[in-house]
Amino acid sequence: MGLRHRFVIGLCLAVLPAQAGADMISNKSYSYFTIGGKTAGELDRELSRSGPFMKETGLHHPGATKMKFTAAVTYESTANRCRVKSARISVDTRIILPKWKHRRQATRSLGVIWDTLSRDIKRHEERHAEIARQYARKIDAALLRLPARDGCDALRAEVNKASERILKAHYAEQASFDRAEAASFERRMSRMLRFKAEAMAGGG
Repeated sequence: MGLRHRFVIGLCLAVLPAQAGADMISNKSYSYFTIGGKTAGELDRELSRSGPFMKETGLHHPGATKMKFTAAVTYESTANRCRVKSARISVDTRIILPKWKHRRQATRSLGVIWDTLSRDIKRHEERHAEIARQYARKIDAALLRLPARDGCDALRAEVNKASERILKAHYAEQASFDRAEAASFERRMSRMLRFKAEAMAGGG
């Protein structure tokens, strides 16, 4: 199976009024798409046809993670100087995963293939969500470290600049993770299936 994973980042960084404190808020949800297929080849085709469509690649993928970052920042102005009083970074992730409608009727061997594949897809997408959470924390820390400026307009510009810089690094790390995972997919699946077959042969 030549499968690809994909992530989508919503670069919706809004600087909004906040109340107080510094915090990173993470919200994660799941949605599923149903596929058919009664052979390994049919499963591969179903995932390629029914999985989430990504405009960036023009392809359907077996799983996806959609992300949205929001920054809520409070400013404090004293003696003609403006500082970041508090920052609250929110990251919303929605993980999209496949659900095979014929799993209960599957042969033992095909069931093992599907279970191994679906677990790998979920692990991959969960990692995308974790990377997003890590970078939300980085944005939070970076904004709180910004030095005071002569006026809040100048500081707001620095907040946007710092946020965009970290989001750019976030995108690069997500893309690097996808490339590494794609390069090792066949080897990873073969190893997991071999271990599973050995466990089954040993009564595990």
